Amino acid sequence: MNYRSTRSETMEVSAAQAIRSGIAPDGGLFTPETIPALTQADLQALLPLTYQELAARILSLYLTDFDPADLERMIAAAYAYPAKWADPAITPVTRLAEGQYVLELFHGPTCAFKDVALQLLPHLMTQSGALCQDTREIVILVATSGDTGKAALEGFRDVPGTRIVVFFPEQGVSDIQRLQMVTQEGANTAVVAVRGNFDDAQNGVKQIFTDPAMMARLARRGMAFSSANSINWGRLAPQLVYYFYGYLELCRRGALKLGDPLNVAVPTGNFGNILAAYFAKEMGLPLGKLICASNSNNVLTDFIASGAYDRKRPFYTTVSPSMDILISSNLERLLYYLGGQDAAKVRRWMEQLKSDGAYRVDAATAARIADRFGGGYASEAETLDTIGRVFRDCGYVMDTHTAVGKAVYDRYAAASGDRTPVLIAATASPFKFNSSVLRALSGSPAGEAASEFELLEQLHAVSGRPIPAGLRALDQKPVRHDGVCAKEAMAGAVAAILEV
Repeated sequence: MNYRSTRSETMEVSAAQAIRSGIAPDGGLFTPETIPALTQADLQALLPLTYQELAARILSLYLTDFDPADLERMIAAAYAYPAKWADPAITPVTRLAEGQYVLELFHGPTCAFKDVALQLLPHLMTQSGALCQDTREIVILVATSGDTGKAALEGFRDVPGTRIVVFFPEQGVSDIQRLQMVTQEGANTAVVAVRGNFDDAQNGVKQIFTDPAMMARLARRGMAFSSANSINWGRLAPQLVYYFYGYLELCRRGALKLGDPLNVAVPTGNFGNILAAYFAKEMGLPLGKLICASNSNNVLTDFIASGAYDRKRPFYTTVSPSMDILISSNLERLLYYLGGQDAAKVRRWMEQLKSDGAYRVDAATAARIADRFGGGYASEAETLDTIGRVFRDCGYVMDTHTAVGKAVYDRYAAASGDRTPVLIAATASPFKFNSSVLRALSGSPAGEAASEFELLEQLHAVSGRPIPAGLRALDQKPVRHDGVCAKEAMAGAVAAILEV
């Protein structure tokens, strides 16, 4: 299996090279030349597998230059229970209501879905270096809207041959997310707040990645950049596994028969999580509609409805901050496939996005997108109302992002009459967004003046759910990273950190 840049007709690399590089030199995203196809018999054979066995089977189809025994070893280390994961199923499925199920992706060490990939990526990165005979020190450069940063820092902490620099929007993450990052331990970690929003941080990282002068400075020091964002195929590929796990788990329970359709509702900002569902569907997993749920930053909702992508709109800071994004990087991979793997078209659209802030896909591509995806968004009030309503009706506590997925699904089902069973991706622990969740559950903002850790206790008392171990002790950790920079100064910050 080789990988191609979404913006090049000629560039082709191995899986290890794609993972090691993170992003293509032309600014495109590496993506598989073909999507493997599974038959009904293949799916039947996957039914008895554990999560770890399933991950090895699915990922081996894409990472063909990795030795299967090495892949199994890395997967066992990444998904070790109880050393790293709080649930032996890794991504357990919970019944919410008749025909509605929640895929819980937040039982890893940082309580967010990013752990599923970012516990495995450091293993893939170091093994890729060995396969490529690349002895350079890898500098992981990350822009985060909250969860990716902590998950990447935790995954790459003190991994030999790597350093990691994380940028986050100074006012664009929850207090818990910020504390998770600025207290991060590890001799190879650095965290910097950016005066701007997530798109500013993401654009800054992309510019640093493709700056020839910066790359030359790193090369002189025996270093090279790579990414832990979902622009890196090694970050995205592990996310395919949990959609297979969720579907097969419902089959094992008798909630589905193998071959029955299952809709998926995914809260998304950068389009990586729902793109993984698209890959699973294209492989042959019987997924129906892929419901793309946005918050008030609803650029994806409008795109799915119209085929026009326009980031020139107000940016909202919301109670679901990990989705406060107007430039959804992973959409580029979808455009590459549904645009007929036409790199010239993708390149033109991405150039228009950079220069004009907008582009419109052709009618055929727009129709293919609308056929596979549904889109919708939830306001702040709808998000909080959904958290309270689901708790009252089902006794289940959702975080502010998962609630966006549930609210958008409910509106989709009511409007379409589609009663296909649905799997809603639960992307974070409610304790990561305790103030907003408490307000939704109690109907009162009384706890807002309390400390983050008093709020954790209050949410525990109201919800009856245990406080995750990784969040309980945060107030006892010293702040280790207090850097702040303007969005225009990100390259200088990297140079200073790396001393290049």
